[in-house]
Amino acid sequence: MKKIFLTIVLFLSLALKSMADEGMWLPLLLGQQVYNDMVKKGLKLTKDQLYNINKASLKDAIIIFGGGCTGEIVSAEGLIFTNHHCGYNAIASASTMEHNYLQNGFYARNKGEEIPTTLSVQFLLRIDDVTKEVMDSLQGLSGTERVAKQNAVLAAINKRMSDAGQFIETRVSPLFKGNQFLAFVYQRYSDIRLVGTPPESVGKFGGDTDNWEWPRHTGDFSVFRVYADADGKPAKFAEGNKPMKPKWYLPVSLRPLKDGDFSMIWGYPGGTNRYESSYGIKIATDINNPTLVKLRDARLKYMFEEMKKDPAVKLQLASSYAGIANYWKFFDGETKQLLKYDVFGQKQTAETKFNAWAKGKPEYENLFADWGKAYDAWRPYSKHRVYIVEGVMGSPLIAFAGSLMQVEAAMVKTGSSKADIAKAVEAANNQRTNFLKDENKTSDENILAAVTRMFYEDVDKQQHPLGFYGTLKNSYGALNDESTYKKYAADVFSKTMIFDDAKWAAFVANPDAVTLQSDLAFAHASAFLVNYNTKYAPFSQQFNTKNAEFGRLYLKGVMEMDPAKAKMMYPDATFTMRVSYGNVKSYRPRDAVFYDYVTTSKGLLEKYKAGDYEFDLPANQIELLKKKDFGQYMDPTRKDLVIGFITTNDITGGNSGSPVINGRGELIGLAFDGNYEALSHKLAFDKDLNRTICVDIRYVLWCIDKLGGGANIIKELKLMK
Repeated sequence: MKKIFLTIVLFLSLALKSMADEGMWLPLLLGQQVYNDMVKKGLKLTKDQLYNINKASLKDAIIIFGGGCTGEIVSAEGLIFTNHHCGYNAIASASTMEHNYLQNGFYARNKGEEIPTTLSVQFLLRIDDVTKEVMDSLQGLSGTERVAKQNAVLAAINKRMSDAGQFIETRVSPLFKGNQFLAFVYQRYSDIRLVGTPPESVGKFGGDTDNWEWPRHTGDFSVFRVYADADGKPAKFAEGNKPMKPKWYLPVSLRPLKDGDFSMIWGYPGGTNRYESSYGIKIATDINNPTLVKLRDARLKYMFEEMKKDPAVKLQLASSYAGIANYWKFFDGETKQLLKYDVFGQKQTAETKFNAWAKGKPEYENLFADWGKAYDAWRPYSKHRVYIVEGVMGSPLIAFAGSLMQVEAAMVKTGSSKADIAKAVEAANNQRTNFLKDENKTSDENILAAVTRMFYEDVDKQQHPLGFYGTLKNSYGALNDESTYKKYAADVFSKTMIFDDAKWAAFVANPDAVTLQSDLAFAHASAFLVNYNTKYAPFSQQFNTKNAEFGRLYLKGVMEMDPAKAKMMYPDATFTMRVSYGNVKSYRPRDAVFYDYVTTSKGLLEKYKAGDYEFDLPANQIELLKKKDFGQYMDPTRKDLVIGFITTNDITGGNSGSPVINGRGELIGLAFDGNYEALSHKLAFDKDLNRTICVDIRYVLWCIDKLGGGANIIKELKLMK
């Protein structure tokens, strides 16, 4: 095992990439040959300028933004650029009907106007290799024993290498499916303030219609600032805090882009599974993805109906809707691409070759036979799991009601004290306040009715909660009649104590299990969750353990079987810092169709539809664009304002907000999307069609300066002309 790890490190350090611009590389392991390839493509920075733990380097300007995005420091006073959709929750939370920053935009004219948020950011301090420590502890272990031991060892390392007093957090990341372990050490800053945002019509221009599509004209950016205490250290929000002085910040380029220009993207890609088995591809395309898309489609339908009716509801549901819609379209596209390019067949071909090599090798010869049995055992229950996560818990009311099972557990558990019950009830009471703030009853009631019927029709009836649908039939009507489910949902919403302040207050004052268990919303959640958790969750746990073990062994075997292939391997994304590199590049998605590498204000005006939900624009923007008032942000080649551009960089979710950087280390744009033709990228990279969609930094600056009047923000930046 140690030998295999050393091989991985050597190969990562020395190898060139195998296909086009595929690969999300660990900056720690950028070896000379990879660096030379970057230089050949156009990089002008030294290796030490890219990554160095002893002195300031480019990596110090790259941050984890919030819980799942990337951001970058762009000024000496801690100014942050990221995507609009990454800052969406914070912008929505700061907005009211009187000061609707989400709808109208906002730019602080001075630091005193910057708005506190509940966001935090994390800076990477260093990366340590802990593989030997972890592997030594796992010798001779497999299955659940190995999982338990690995979790314990990783937790111990995380604790040992963290320092709460200094806001230092460590997270060990398993790489290559558990064949390598690196510790990523971060420092968290929690005083983050909103500095600026364009109107939603700019930041989300094109909406769901343009999502995952090129050509694109979306101004997907927002601006924040990180603050520190008087000594420059992380601190909670306080009036006396000062803008943080970063170790490194990115200069901003105003230079025009050319087709073929070098581009690199730094950030935190969330997750890929490029080494997935054919079994995993099959269950994704047959069951998991189509079921998820179907359920999200229903949820989006009913939410959108209410959002169209009332601006207040639109504001209330905007963030939730955007999150659901984003991956609804993604999984739909992923399935189509996997099928179109027969990724299943490609995987089978590779596995046939592996099986031939594995004959006579005890560790590997039965691997795929056993792996197939594991999938066969889990496959009958996989749809049920998707229905629980995306359907049953897709109703906000039922999701909250389900959380009350913790209160029930405290009340019925032998040995529970009054203090235990009181603590659980208090937590539930606080959660209820947050739930009610974001709850839209009409859409949620429709979701509950629709999903309850869909579960009945789609999930194996042998797996239904015992007696649930029989009772529903007896009380409300035929199970093939839509009105049955509507009447039932109406009863749940009208009778639950969760919406009744007086009944809820009485329960909080005197909690008892009978009252809780009799509540219709709780009873619904409990029926489905208890049924799944007691009967089918164990199958899921068993499958996940076996699947992870087989995946680890397969990857280990692949590297033993084919050292040449191993030289070209890179670890799957794990929401750890990575760098990808490629080029600004046009493409031809299909016969007779050519996509240019940039979009301009001309296309923005062509798409504009006054009053449209997705394609409206502020009146002053239309006026400025028609006057061609582009200022210093005009592209001299196009004689226009460039809105967006595309590159060949390899990214995935988590890279939202990532800086797109030229060869001189200057910011040229923000990554925010991928193209529909290559949505299989989590499982399979398309070397010909993959493109990263970016908002041009000149459009960002134009929106801040010309559209928003934020000249003070522009003055902070180091502009490169």
